Amino acid sequence: MAEKPEPVKVLYCPLCSLPAEYCEFGPDFEKCKPWLIINAPELYPDLLKEANEKEAERVSEQLQSAGISSSGADGAASFVQSGVTSSSKQEEVKRLPGGKIKKKARQEVVIEKVVRNKRKCITIIKGLDLFGIKLSDASKKLGKKFATGASVVKGPTEKEQIDVQGDIAYDIVEFITETWPDVPETAIFFIEDGKKVPAA
Repeated sequence: MAEKPEPVKVLYCPLCSLPAEYCEFGPDFEKCKPWLIINAPELYPDLLKEANEKEAERVSEQLQSAGISSSGADGAASFVQSGVTSSSKQEEVKRLPGGKIKKKARQEVVIEKVVRNKRKCITIIKGLDLFGIKLSDASKKLGKKFATGASVVKGPTEKEQIDVQGDIAYDIVEFITETWPDVPETAIFFIEDGKKVPAA
């Protein structure tokens, strides 16, 4: 007669209440990591390596603060330099739930000319809001300056942009830099044939 199969014992994480194999897909993997290193190191060997590296860094920092170097003067200098660059990279990156990384949007103004009905042009301006400029005020100023219709609309990426009627792409760079001095000319780009081209 066939033997009865034994039930499988599943190890559940007390923090996210998922099986340990699925913690990385849970709502907050960072909180689960210490528990996983202790209770399920065979499932995530990379976490164990990370923990060992962090421990080694922490010990070397303590040694450096005490004035003792573990690898000579050159090693200490290189470690300090690498620590500075990694902290600046952490400022640019934002962590989302699930361990996803979101980079900060680069501060740049993108100007694009779109032709419709073979004759009509629309100039699209994206990114002015990243410099702290109210788009409604900017659209009014653009409409008055160029004597055209200008409006704030949501673009395909759900971000607001300014649509100005007419082909004013090359006149607009000077107007933007004069009206809003916070926007440098090096941060203004044109989109031509699907490629970003600097305005300067």
